[in-house]
Amino acid sequence: MFRSWPALLLIVAASASAADQERVVASIVPSLDYGPTCWSTLTVTNLADRVVTVEIEAHREGGGLAALAGLSPSVLHLNPGERSAHRLEIDDESGKGWIKVRERIPSPKLSPAVAVSAVSECTVNNRLLTTPRQISYPTRNPWFDGDVEDMHGSIISLVNTSEREARASLCYSEGNLYSVPTAANPTPQLTLVCSNQFNVQIPPYAARQFPVTRDDSTHFSIKTQGDAIVLQMLKPVESGVKVYKVDSSITFGGEVTDK
Repeated sequence: MFRSWPALLLIVAASASAADQERVVASIVPSLDYGPTCWSTLTVTNLADRVVTVEIEAHREGGGLAALAGLSPSVLHLNPGERSAHRLEIDDESGKGWIKVRERIPSPKLSPAVAVSAVSECTVNNRLLTTPRQISYPTRNPWFDGDVEDMHGSIISLVNTSEREARASLCYSEGNLYSVPTAANPTPQLTLVCSNQFNVQIPPYAARQFPVTRDDSTHFSIKTQGDAIVLQMLKPVESGVKVYKVDSSITFGGEVTDK
């Protein structure tokens, strides 16, 4: 009977370790304008009645790391109800950056407690334009396919949040269809003809933007290959001004697996 105590103690210790296992919840804020006339501000708020730990990782459009004003090192310990705001300021170039916010949750019994928001601001013709940015979550191989009749001027924002390269295939179609009958399949499904087609390689941590219309195209599709990619549809806020807001009515497909 006494010999069973060590095994019992090991089981109890393993159970206690599993109960206290830490997990990380990551949020992505894409399409953050920066440059001589633009800047973006990230705000994180602790909604819990406990101290939370937040790690913030900012990137330039090309994938390189960027600093946030007043945040060094890039780890925050927020008290209950505390709010912290930090500006992404990059003056040596213009682009669309992105930020990853990681909340460390010390126990499976606890829920995420950090609210994340961001705004981009640009000065255009002596006007200050402020555009809110929405958080997204990366998925594997997201895609979009649809008619673009009501999307003229909109753009697709893509962020490769992985340390591995990603790929994107874009197809702009004018609505023409084709099929190739074979002996095994005499009536194949019709397929759209791409009047313009592009295959793009996206480096690790890089961001790219693509228009959803080109020339006289009426249909647009994008297929991606990557471990952790964020797609957002952005539509112009005001005609003639290159400021965009998230089109929350657009949904994207996830990875299709064979069953």
